[in-house]
Amino acid sequence: MNTVRDIKLVVYDRAERALPLVRSFLALEGPRAASYANEAELGAMLARARDEGLTSKQVLVLKRFLGRFFQVCPGSANVTCCRYRLINTGFNCLFNCTYCYLSSYLNSFGIVQFTNLDAALDELASFQRSADTSMVYRVGTGEFTDSLMMDEVTGFGRAIVSRAATMRNVMIELKTKSSRIDHLLDIREKGNAVLAWSLNTPRAIARYEEGAAGLDERLDAAARAVRAGYFVAFHFDPMILYPGCEEEYERVADSLFRAVDGQRVVWISLGCFRHSAGFRESLREAFPDEDLTLAEMFPGPDGKLRYLAPRRKALFRRMLARIRAHSSAPYVYLCMEPRHVWEDVFGRSFESNEELEADMSGHLIRTFGVSVR
Repeated sequence: MNTVRDIKLVVYDRAERALPLVRSFLALEGPRAASYANEAELGAMLARARDEGLTSKQVLVLKRFLGRFFQVCPGSANVTCCRYRLINTGFNCLFNCTYCYLSSYLNSFGIVQFTNLDAALDELASFQRSADTSMVYRVGTGEFTDSLMMDEVTGFGRAIVSRAATMRNVMIELKTKSSRIDHLLDIREKGNAVLAWSLNTPRAIARYEEGAAGLDERLDAAARAVRAGYFVAFHFDPMILYPGCEEEYERVADSLFRAVDGQRVVWISLGCFRHSAGFRESLREAFPDEDLTLAEMFPGPDGKLRYLAPRRKALFRRMLARIRAHSSAPYVYLCMEPRHVWEDVFGRSFESNEELEADMSGHLIRTFGVSVR
């Protein structure tokens, strides 16, 4: 599994050298460090790193974020979205997943870690003060990066779990493909915090999730999280279709519930591989022998290319049945699917994204005793 120890170069704003987060990275053994004074210097430094043969996964850029940390998931047009709340802590990732949309979304070089994360915590607190007190809100940090890949160095996981522990109607989700969670286990006040894992079949992990923890490592970490008092969640997304995949995904679900008590699994998402029209070119530039985009796919209602609906529905139905054979506790939902898919899988759909969000909130209150007041 790739870790922060695989970083070869750390670049930082020399005006921020005294920040605790920056000092933590500079204290690492192994990577060399270099400072910059402005964006021009940073750009030149990254160009030299590329010329030296370093990859984007080996360079860490520490810098302030000048935008808005907190936002609602933008979703996609004409599909149902759960209105997940996002805290943006950085861009890019140590892992090298073939299917990752960031390869076409980001045009920068290096892994970017924001240094002014206190502002992110302040934005979370501001949201919670003005939020509907009858609703449970799910807030995660893993949209543009992996929540825990370097967390033992940044300390942000501990900071946000501790800060949110008194926010009764907020469930912080730290989502990862790593197994490095032990630094979070001794937090005394965890509130409603959730440690979550993206899951795939062993075959898909070996072929498409380079540098990530193996399935057994992820499930072992989830078991440790539950023993320490955390809620856990899982994301079967993206599921990749290939001959025999249905049985393999069902076996992953079986392994999940052997590893953890279903009464501690708060939600499970299901989604199939999908991509934007321009993704194929950037993907083949990075992975010339990729086979993901060779599958039969057609544009969906949001313009993204998807497997044919009957195949997606069949896999979703099988996974839902397998999950329910183990536990009725987790809220199971589809990620970015149109209403007709919801209807054929669950026998119901939602008129709006807000209706799905409210339904999930009610389930979390009823099933897991999440207190909102």
